[in-house]
Order: sequence, then structure tokens, then C-alpha cells
Amino acid sequence: MTVYYEILLGLSVLLTLIYIAIWHKHFDVHISLIFAFIPIVNLAYAVLAHSRDLKAALAATKFTYIGGCFLVLFITQSILSLCHIELKRWMHTALAVICFASFSFVLSIGNSPMFYKTVRFEIDRGMGRLIKTYGFAHTLTYVVISLFMIISAVAMIYSLIKKKDVSTKTIVLLMMPATFSFVSYFSSRFLPEGIDAMPFSYVFAQVIYLIIVHRVCLYDITDLGVDSLIKKGDTGFMSFDFNDKYLGSNERAQKVFPVLKDIKVDTYPGRREEVKNTIFKWLDEFKRDESNDHFYYETGDKICLVTIRYLYDGKHRRGYQFLVTDDTDSRKYVKLLSNYNDRLSEEVAEKTQNIVMMHNKLILGMAAMVESRDNSTGGHIRRTSDIVKVLIGEIRKDEATADGRKNIRFLFGRDGLTPEFCDNMIQAAPMHDLGKIAVDDAVLRKPGKFTPEEYEKMKAHAAEGARIVDQILEGTENEAFHRTAVNVAHYHHERWDGSGYPEGLKGEEIPIEARIMAIADVYDALVSRRVYKDKFSFADADKIMMESMGKHFDKRLERYYVSARPRLEEYYMSMGDN
Repeated sequence: MTVYYEILLGLSVLLTLIYIAIWHKHFDVHISLIFAFIPIVNLAYAVLAHSRDLKAALAATKFTYIGGCFLVLFITQSILSLCHIELKRWMHTALAVICFASFSFVLSIGNSPMFYKTVRFEIDRGMGRLIKTYGFAHTLTYVVISLFMIISAVAMIYSLIKKKDVSTKTIVLLMMPATFSFVSYFSSRFLPEGIDAMPFSYVFAQVIYLIIVHRVCLYDITDLGVDSLIKKGDTGFMSFDFNDKYLGSNERAQKVFPVLKDIKVDTYPGRREEVKNTIFKWLDEFKRDESNDHFYYETGDKICLVTIRYLYDGKHRRGYQFLVTDDTDSRKYVKLLSNYNDRLSEEVAEKTQNIVMMHNKLILGMAAMVESRDNSTGGHIRRTSDIVKVLIGEIRKDEATADGRKNIRFLFGRDGLTPEFCDNMIQAAPMHDLGKIAVDDAVLRKPGKFTPEEYEKMKAHAAEGARIVDQILEGTENEAFHRTAVNVAHYHHERWDGSGYPEGLKGEEIPIEARIMAIADVYDALVSRRVYKDKFSFADADKIMMESMGKHFDKRLERYYVSARPRLEEYYMSMGDN
């Protein structure tokens, strides 16, 4: 019969390894504890079956009661979490204290009659087992387990009846391991000698919880976007699967579309007129033509922009997501332009400034979000943007000399360095690495140097960044900025001698804005710490930069790097360790 426990131990370890392989930071911590404790408990059952004396059997038995004392707590807490029911902190503390108190009685086994009045050891058919009579503390364990089962049952029944933000399928799945474990605990004494149902119930629970965590990813809105943006920001978020079933929404979306509050998760809402004439009408247009991905919706005195995108779970498309943003100011701006007069001119200027500020904040926010995924480049976006400002400032100073004006015309053409180019270049600099959002976490967050295969994946961020920037700025009235931003993202890794990527451009084939960005990008990489290298001294970094002029960088930009160098060194020294 020992084979029974050995098989269940192996299965529990295997299922825990599967859970570790698919683990995501948004998985409920109590589910993780369940997968961590079950192999320990099943190991204890196996050790008990193999024990050959009373001392070893008692020690193993104490470990088996970790399941009855603590796993029941973790299962209850996971149910509360998945049912979106929050207990006060003192309640969680009280439940934990009850479990520890119950386990303290377990520890008295062999030393006190409180849990087992009498206990002796025998070997039956090659398997060790305890023959015991139960004390009052064992009855208390039954009471504790019953208490947790009642709490779990009430939570699941309440969610099934009252809560619309919890999937019925998830609740049904939760009921299965909870019920099976409860029945197994109280029925073990009625099974044939040597067979305990609890290890099997734990393995069964692991299987069900693997199914649950896979499903819950669909309904966990915070796992599909930036947490603060979705939960506290001004952007509404709602999602539907490919069968047009409702997956969830945040508070902002529910304010714009109140009907969402009355829709139950995992149901089809297309028969509701409010949904049919708005959300599903837009979704049908998107399905016919994906370029029809944004729509305007007026509610009260607000004009909202609704944008439709695919909903991704990792690399896989799982449905559709709607982003709802307040576009009132920009729409008013458009109306003001069509009815322009002297009385409105100041308001137009004010609104324009607000829109530019919002636009810039959005760009910086997106860039910061991308950088937050990268272990190795903290602050890179801000620093390279500041370097670009310094370089642009040095180029502007050079316009005061005849030789400088001549060099600038070679670089920028007949019109020279225009204020528009300077503003566009500075504004576009933070967008140069947006393409890293498409790089797999395993590569982007690797704490060391890349393999050749990983480097090829990382190199794809330049072309992908150009595509993303082009899509973000599609339709903008500032075509010059649009072009500058795309070029900065696409070509900042090209080299003057043609050895760069992604296109292998050479010399003046590389747009001037990308050549400037390359200097800022490389300089910051040299004088900043990375997970795979320490930072270079200013002298060593400068030596590399100067040796790269005419190879990596445009030789005609050398004068501006040289004149900017004191300010750059002062800037990095003011930042301390980076």
C-alpha cells in the first residue's frame, strides 16, 4: 500500500512544478501556499507509511496535520480572494491564530493525551501505521475544519447569488476541491486500513487550482494592463472574449457605461439595447475592418474616445479590450478652430497647451512603462532625453559662428537648425526605446549579457518601435514631429559605417535625428551601470566615443559632443551613482 502514497507524492510534486512554470506575479499568494504545502504533507504521508518505529511515525503524523490545520486556511483564503471578498486584517489574524492553536495541540501528540489519548505503532502488510484513540483536541480540529468550510461555503454561495464580478464557472470549480477535501477528512476512518483519502484530495485540489489560475487570468483586469492606470487612472477599461462574453471592467468604464454594473461576468450582453447600440456596434465595425478602432461617445457634458484593441494574455490573443478616455478638451479644441474668432483665441491657445502637455505626459508615461520592464536601464529615458537637450543646445550655440553655420547647413540642409526641429527632437527622444514593449520578458529582463539568439530578439525593438510610434502618432497634424519620432525609434542603432541595425544604413542615409540620438544613447550606456557591467569612467567613456567618431557616429557631430562633454560630466556627477 505504500505505493499509493508514493504515487500521490510524485503527482503532487509534478503539479507544483507545473504551477511554478506558469506562475505569474498576480496569482493569489494563498494558492501559491497551497501548492507549496501539499507536497510536504504528501511526503509526510509517505514517510508515515514507510516508518518502522513509533518515534518516526509520530513525527510524520504531526506533519500530516499541516494539511488539516493550515491547508484548510489557505483554501478558505483563496476562495475569499477569488470571490473578491475582503476581510478585515484582524479577521485574517484571528483565523491564523485558530490554525496555530489547533496545530499546537497536534505537536502534543506522544507527549500528552490531549490529542491522542492512547497511541501505539504496528506494521501491517509492510506499512507502518498508528493505532490510536482520540482526545478532546482532535474533536476541536474537526470543529476548526468545519468552521473554515462554513466560511468558504457562505462566501461561494453569496458570490454565486449576489456578485456579478465573479465567474460562475470559477465558483463551481472552487466548490469541488473544498467539498472533496472536507468529505475526505471525515471519511478516512471508514476506508480500508492503510488507505487515507486526504493525500488524494490534495492532489485533486492541485489539478482544480491549475484550471482556476488559467481561467482567472482572463478575469483579472489588473493583470492585463498597468495596475495604476486601470484601477485609479482616468482611463476606462473593459474586455470581452472572442465569443463576445463580458470579462470585466474598471470603475472608470462603469461610470461612462453604467450598464456594465448590471452585467454578470462570463455572460453575453448583446441583447441589452445599451450594449447593442454602442459597444457591440463598434466591435462589429472593428471586426469588419481593424482600422475602425476608435469611436466617440457623448455622455452628459463629456466626449469620450473609445479605442478598441485585441486583448492579449502574454503573446496570445484572448479577446477584445476597450480603452475609454476623456477626449472632451481635444474635441472642444476642434470645434473652436472651426468657429475661430478673437474672443476665443486665448482659450484656443490655452487648450492647445493643455493638449500638448497631455500628449507629452502620455508619451513619457508609455516610455516609463516600457522602461519599468527592463531590469538594466533604470532612468535611461530621462538621462538620454537630457543629453539630447544639451547636444541641441550646443548646436544652437554654434549658429553664432560662420564655420558653425556652414557645418549646420551640411547637417540639416538649406534651412539649417530650425526651432521646430529642436522641439520635435527633444520631444521624440523619450520614444526611442518604445519597441522594447514587444520584447519578451525573458530577454528584456535577463540579468546578464545576451546570447546571439537573444540579441537578435532584442534588435527587433528598433523596427517594432518605429511601427508603434507610427501607430501612436497616426493622424497627428504635426507631420514633422511624426517623422522625427519614427526615425529616432527606427534608426538610433544604425552606424555611420553601415554596421548597425536594423537596416544597415550608412552615412547620410541615416536621418540626422537618429544620428544625434545614437550619441546620447551610447554615452549613457557607457557611463551608467548595467546589470551586466559596471559604469565606465568619464575618461574611458570619452575615449570610446572619440574613437567611434566617423565609425559609429557622424564625424561632423563630434564638435558638439566635445563642447557638451563638460556639461554632461557635471550632469552625471550631480546624479551620483546610477
